[in-house]
Amino acid sequence: MPEQNIQEEPSQAKQSVGAFFLEIIKFALIAVIIVIPIRVYIAQPFIVNGSSMDPAFATGQYLIIDELTYHFNEPKRLDVIVFNFPQNPQKYFIKRIIGLPGETVSIVGTTVTVINKEYPEGMTLGEPYVNKNNLRTNTINITLKDTEYFVMGDNRAASFDSRDWGPLERDLIVGRAFVRLFPVQHLSVFPGKAVVE
Repeated sequence: MPEQNIQEEPSQAKQSVGAFFLEIIKFALIAVIIVIPIRVYIAQPFIVNGSSMDPAFATGQYLIIDELTYHFNEPKRLDVIVFNFPQNPQKYFIKRIIGLPGETVSIVGTTVTVINKEYPEGMTLGEPYVNKNNLRTNTINITLKDTEYFVMGDNRAASFDSRDWGPLERDLIVGRAFVRLFPVQHLSVFPGKAVVE
């Protein structure tokens, strides 16, 4: 008996290719629908550039920024945040929150004191995250408005921050440092986290 070959009809082959590409387009659309809102409203990647947050963060470290939390909770003292630089909103800075809305921040020399309702005589920050070799002396006394924060880099000698350009408006805050992904040996959640002393 002669051997019989079964071949797919040309129209069926075209339908298979068309179905394949349709599936790829569906997958891409679903990915876009999921990824874009996550990138815009929940988490966003950033790469650290500069030494202003040494020793907590170094150039080249890859961070995921939590953009969601501050839609429900106010930023807290010592949170490490990413924000749009007030003098050029196209640029992003990473700093630590020192003063909260309504507080007075007083810096004399290298000592940082926060005055608020809870501490009317002032609370001096211990600042274990600051390397004592990276200090800069200042004389500052500033009272923050209801929507303002006072931010500083951990590397006080190299940081361009609220001591230089003033308070940070709340609406410029993008989010807080949530995960450090790279380098792998420094992988951590809430990198740079500190407690009030």
